[in-house]
Amino acid sequence: MLLFGRETLTDEMFTFQTARLLALADDMERVRRGVPPEAMADEEAPILDRWILAQRAVPCLAGLSTGHPLLFGEGRLIGTSDLWLLSEDRTWARTLSRWYRLGRPAEQAGLDS
Repeated sequence: MLLFGRETLTDEMFTFQTARLLALADDMERVRRGVPPEAMADEEAPILDRWILAQRAVPCLAGLSTGHPLLFGEGRLIGTSDLWLLSEDRTWARTLSRWYRLGRPAEQAGLDS
């Protein structure tokens, strides 16, 4: 997650993360078209041995949603997709799926504690 605003988001951080996401999107499109990984991967691609599928926690938001295009209702409790951007003033957030206007934080938000 990147914190954005005048004081926190540098061009370098934003450029780096944007490039990573664009590269992933490009590879996903190539896979969809049938391009094999061998044609896309660097010859020096690392080997991952004795691997397992794992899960890790990623930043997201949870709260009472109103006006969500897919999760209908007013004040409906939801959890968002991965959180990518959060404004310094905590009024806007961008998840993998969409922008959210942020209302009041919960009493124990945890971001600044």
